[in-house]
Amino acid sequence: MTGTSRPKTISTKTERIAELAKQIRDKPLTSLSQHIDVEWLHEAYERTRRDGAAGVDGQTMAEYGAELESKLERLEDRAKSGQYRAPPVRRVHIPKGDGRKTRPIGIPTAEDKVLQRAVVMVLEPVYEQEFLNCSYGFRRGRNAHQALQDLWNQAMKMRGGWMLEADIEGFFDAVDHGLLREMLRRRVRDGVVLRLIGKWLNAGVMEAGELRHPETGTPQGGVISPLLANIYLHEVLDVWLEHEVKPRLRGAAHLVRFADDFVILFEQEVDARRVAEVLPKRFEKYRLRLHPEKTRLIEFKPPKDSDRLPPPDSGRSFDFLGFRHFWALSQKGNWAVKRKTMPSRFSRALKSINRWCRVNRHRPVREQHKMLLAKLRGHDAYYGVIGNAAALAAVKHWTVLIWWKWLSRRSNRPLSWEAFDRILRVFPLSSPHLRADSG
Repeated sequence: MTGTSRPKTISTKTERIAELAKQIRDKPLTSLSQHIDVEWLHEAYERTRRDGAAGVDGQTMAEYGAELESKLERLEDRAKSGQYRAPPVRRVHIPKGDGRKTRPIGIPTAEDKVLQRAVVMVLEPVYEQEFLNCSYGFRRGRNAHQALQDLWNQAMKMRGGWMLEADIEGFFDAVDHGLLREMLRRRVRDGVVLRLIGKWLNAGVMEAGELRHPETGTPQGGVISPLLANIYLHEVLDVWLEHEVKPRLRGAAHLVRFADDFVILFEQEVDARRVAEVLPKRFEKYRLRLHPEKTRLIEFKPPKDSDRLPPPDSGRSFDFLGFRHFWALSQKGNWAVKRKTMPSRFSRALKSINRWCRVNRHRPVREQHKMLLAKLRGHDAYYGVIGNAAALAAVKHWTVLIWWKWLSRRSNRPLSWEAFDRILRVFPLSSPHLRADSG
């Protein structure tokens, strides 16, 4: 099995699955698991992150890679014969928002990650024929920046309107297993694939040494969870809005969804209020709940010429995918939708940098400089959009001050600004690789 021929073979198989899914739209597919062989599992292993945390068995991806071929042969046999037993996921909690709250993340074992990836690879070409263009999260060739651009394009085209900003409470913990299985069976009737997904849904969660078996949810962090989430919300929201709601509206409406985050822009206020009223009932039908305080309807229109320019943090702005969206005057004097880093994301970035500098202040300056540059580049890669130059500059400014603060505490002798400035001349926290923003 050569490394060059395997991707070509996998790509050919994927194209065949996609073509079959296009041809057979009125009944479920029954022969998907035949594609999951050792070669397919090997490619799944290659596509799985190597730096991920270990699951309940403590085995890393690097350790699993030893004697890989024999392990994959046994894995294929166990998966198709029904002997595979899905281990529970290890649950950890990571900071959320400003750090005061946490988000639960489920970590599968290394072998489970590989098998989940293999099933995702066989299901993706099927559901890519089903998913609508409004969905951007965790799909090949789609990302958050495309979702943001789509939203910007529609808001500018419609000249604003009424924005429904929604938040689903604990979505990944609330997905109903029975309803999800029903949705899957409408498109997939392969016994091996459905049996494996059922085992993962029932595998349980290990937290603080205690094993629990929730009756709902698909652990956020699992390899297959994003695809299952998209399948669930595809029916709950996307198809419903496109085929049942839009034909009854007086004006245009546009949905942009990234996983469980979504906003809907309406041209007419009456349409927006009708959908805002019925949307919670639609979600309750599928055992989901919209957060009553974080779900709101706002008027999102450019101010009249006589109006005073509203601040970005006024009630006429909304947050989506890490950005605050608001109307402002462009350099040419026209009203345009602008975006800046959400305040909570801004403070979270600085808190993360502060924690890192505090813990690593005794490392060599060269190492600290290299890591801080990487952090700034990563921040800029996501938040470097036109109009957000001030927020990017502020993050860099505060990073410089934070670095100075913790370098000063490396010893009992304070570090003067003059001495730190000499360090910055050798190790500047700027780089031509950081994107400039002329907005």
